Amino acid sequence: EAGLSALSQSRQLLERYEEIEADIRNSQREPRDVIRVGTPPSFGTHHLAPLVARFTARHPDIQIVLSLDDGSANLIAQGLDLSVRIGLPVEDRGERLQPLTKAPQVLVASPAYLRKHGTPRELADLTRHNCLVHNLKSPTNIWRFTGPRTDEKGGAEASIRVRGSIASNFGEALQHAARLGHGISLHPYYMVSDDLKARRLVVVLPEYEPLELDITILSSSRQSLPARVRKFLEFLQDWARTPPGWTVPTRARLGAQSQERGVPART
Repeated sequence: EAGLSALSQSRQLLERYEEIEADIRNSQREPRDVIRVGTPPSFGTHHLAPLVARFTARHPDIQIVLSLDDGSANLIAQGLDLSVRIGLPVEDRGERLQPLTKAPQVLVASPAYLRKHGTPRELADLTRHNCLVHNLKSPTNIWRFTGPRTDEKGGAEASIRVRGSIASNFGEALQHAARLGHGISLHPYYMVSDDLKARRLVVVLPEYEPLELDITILSSSRQSLPARVRKFLEFLQDWARTPPGWTVPTRARLGAQSQERGVPART
């Protein structure tokens, strides 16, 4: 009788063990739980948040937590699964690096600033202007451009060292200072497209195209990615295969806008 009782309870334990094992396997295959993602504030607000909303609508069991990341966060220390980085090529710190797309940049100033201080006509003119520098994207105060086209292959690369009264690792601070007429700033097009449409800012030196920034996704290489994180990364990669309009190089975009207005594009 004691043996039969032990056998019955053992069968129940084995059945429960199999259920637990199945749950673990399913949790590895099916995305669920929390994904913590670091992002620059402007990109996170205007572009990543709508993507997150679409993803979580498809996967309601997943919560995505967006955290401010200026590009210096340590994924392990901050508890991040992924981090969106926008800027120069990322230093190798033993992390996985997944290229996503490009972010064209544009040089801008307010109409009030240009009326007061004049409009630069050549790259060298920037040395006489108050330039608002992002000290993470341009740590040595050097802005790099592709110059005016000289043949079908395009213009040569050019660079210039600039200086100004305001520097920051926070792009929105420089954008706001530019709107207020304090100087010339350099931003990804996605940050200032609304300002350009509303004429709060205008393009400076359209013949010179700032070098594009890389948009990459970082993840820790110390462990394999959970299923939920892989699923979100695949979602972002699918989105990047048909990139939005703000990823079109600045010169091509400005040329198309000029043609729409019936104005010959400057090359």
